[in-house]
Amino acid sequence: DLIVGNNRKAELVSILDDYFNSRPEEDLVIDIGKTHEYENLSISRIADHTRAFIKIQDGCNQFCSYCIIPYTRGRVRSRNAEDVVEEAKRLAEAGYSELVLTGIHLSSYGIDFPEEEKENLLGLIKKIHQIEAVKRIRLGSLEPRIVTETFAEELSGLSKICPHFHLSLQSGCDETLKRMNRRYDTKEYEACCDNLRRWFDNPAITTDVIVGFPGETDEEFEMTKAYLERIHFYEMHVFKYSKRQGTRAAAMENQVPEQVKSARSDLLLKLDETMSKEYRLSCLGTEKEVLLEEKITIDGIDYMIGHTKEYVKAVVPYTGPEQKNQLIVGRLDHMLTDEIVYLV
Repeated sequence: DLIVGNNRKAELVSILDDYFNSRPEEDLVIDIGKTHEYENLSISRIADHTRAFIKIQDGCNQFCSYCIIPYTRGRVRSRNAEDVVEEAKRLAEAGYSELVLTGIHLSSYGIDFPEEEKENLLGLIKKIHQIEAVKRIRLGSLEPRIVTETFAEELSGLSKICPHFHLSLQSGCDETLKRMNRRYDTKEYEACCDNLRRWFDNPAITTDVIVGFPGETDEEFEMTKAYLERIHFYEMHVFKYSKRQGTRAAAMENQVPEQVKSARSDLLLKLDETMSKEYRLSCLGTEKEVLLEEKITIDGIDYMIGHTKEYVKAVVPYTGPEQKNQLIVGRLDHMLTDEIVYLV
């Protein structure tokens, strides 16, 4: 009956009113591959009362061979920096202690602006950091190549930045990365991780990995597994390759059988469990700031749970609902469970 383009979400109510009043509007969709407009949706309140997400960018120009996003979400479109800063102010003043900057391809923020309006992600972060009411800034997924020595150094000088960095990898084998059309190799990626570890004290580095990409041999998978162990991530999101019609990878030869993908995925999930536990143990004895978020019960005892800036779960004894959204500082004392640390 009615097709509404992604760029018109904000107008759904009025579009539907017109439709039901027998005033159908034409051209409710656009050519997503040609538009340069950023759909400016903003919020002042969300259900979670501690952390708010601000989308600052849409679309992607990367054309990874397995990904349909550039075709379905269009090219890079960045949100006006002043709009982002205003929303950050509103949310911080409304009591949200942590702001998370997100986007389809966050690292490309600003590349679509005209030369006279040039802005980049680091510059935008600095503007948000200057807002007095903002207490924490967390970044969404980053393209590895943005993490230069300068980027890491300048971020490390911003006290509100959470040292929790999600650098999308996808494979630890250079040949696989080439087939994926990822625009870096494993040596470059490792240098980015080194930059972060040089300027931050034990930062939490997380990543995405695809197993069973077309043509991935047993040897290539073993290279990836060894590489992941060497980089030693805090957490990994492991995905079995899934065909997306319309992408180059869907038409590639040597598609990997499902049972092989599952076996490889299981191995990496076990590795993820081991490395994640090792990272949490490495934090014991250190002083951390924790944003308290919600009440939980473990073995019949009530706690208030939250996250450190590194996104490690930590708890303190529950004393009342007024604890929610408080930022407290303490020492990570011991593991209460395999995934939760006790703060004293």
